[in-house]
Amino acid sequence: MTQKPADTQLQSDIELSVVKKFRKTIWNKFIKGVREYDLIKPNDKIAVCISGGKDSMLMAMCMKRLQRYSKIPFEVIFLVMDPGYNEINRHKIIENAQLLNIPIQIFETGIFNAVAKVDRHPCYLCARMRRGYLYKNAMDLGCNKIALGHHFDDVIETILMGMLYGGQFQTMMPKLHSTNFEGMELIRPMYLIREAEIKHWRDYNDLHFIQCACKFTDTCTTCDPDSRSVSKRLEIKNLIAELRKTNPQVEKNIFSSAGNVNLNTVIAYKDTEGVHNFLDGYYE
Repeated sequence: MTQKPADTQLQSDIELSVVKKFRKTIWNKFIKGVREYDLIKPNDKIAVCISGGKDSMLMAMCMKRLQRYSKIPFEVIFLVMDPGYNEINRHKIIENAQLLNIPIQIFETGIFNAVAKVDRHPCYLCARMRRGYLYKNAMDLGCNKIALGHHFDDVIETILMGMLYGGQFQTMMPKLHSTNFEGMELIRPMYLIREAEIKHWRDYNDLHFIQCACKFTDTCTTCDPDSRSVSKRLEIKNLIAELRKTNPQVEKNIFSSAGNVNLNTVIAYKDTEGVHNFLDGYYE
């Protein structure tokens, strides 16, 4: 079967839209996140992990452009893990990669089949397995970092989910060291970019990406994610939307709270040395 030649003008227009029309809301926020959190060092080799959704595809485009023009030398590999996608979703990922001129490398796993046999917390297990496979394959390719496409809204939703459903205060970090793969780091270059702007970029360029491709929902590019069972993350999204009606700064305030913690006003906190309670030194 003869492969349809890529539309180079369309590829150029889509990429340029990131640095022209969406320069303030996407490109500048991307660059700010990379610099502010010191995500890229000279001679890094980064596996840019692509799930096939809007977030990771936009991250891949931004990383490709940054690598091309950056004064800091670094390498990128665009890594796609197939955990058991159906043919429609797999084809859509390949099609979009070609449309956006992203030279992807695909490797296979049987994660979906494995977690389908698990009754308790299959999504949690799936996420851990996917992360492990990405780290391992990135290491095998000589990479020292993996890049994931989590954005600003993922960060604030994680904070609230931890508080309301987990009884703890924690955030999704812009970068972290792997505990199981020595020498590997995880970075999140989309950390400061709002999801609404990613959707705006997608729709402006008339792009169509997969939504959730797991076998529990088996959705594809034509599916409406809001028609699925209401998840805890969707509940949090709706809660934030309600709070925004009376407080337009609510998202920024939630985000800022994770970097503005006063340890003198918390009952207890944990670090690598253990749990510290405010009573520990209260009477000294």
